[in-house]
Amino acid sequence: MGTYVSIRGWLECDEKQLVTLQEVISSHEDDHYTNGWASPRRHVNWTHYVFYGADIRDASLDWFADQIRAIARIPPSDEDGDLVRGVFLVSHEVEGMTEWQVRDGQLFIAPADIRYQYLDE
Repeated sequence: MGTYVSIRGWLECDEKQLVTLQEVISSHEDDHYTNGWASPRRHVNWTHYVFYGADIRDASLDWFADQIRAIARIPPSDEDGDLVRGVFLVSHEVEGMTEWQVRDGQLFIAPADIRYQYLDE
């Protein structure tokens, strides 16, 4: 049956970055795991949020990481210099949980805090 990874988390960006973010997601379309991406039905206030939640095969984890790295590199769209940022909890059936932080134009992966272990029970 294979090994699975549960991914849940979000990204936040501005309106201009959202367009590029959606282009990155579309460029990785696979007609299956891409369906884990979601956005609010209607935008509220100034920050745009994009969420991901799905159980994917371990073999597809690089597919997801490639998207996140590309999204992290989206440049600021105004003088504030804000980059896309976010966080994902990635629970691997064998290797345990990691926290994926999207910040400073990069993806940082570290062991998840023990406070989140209840999500793996």
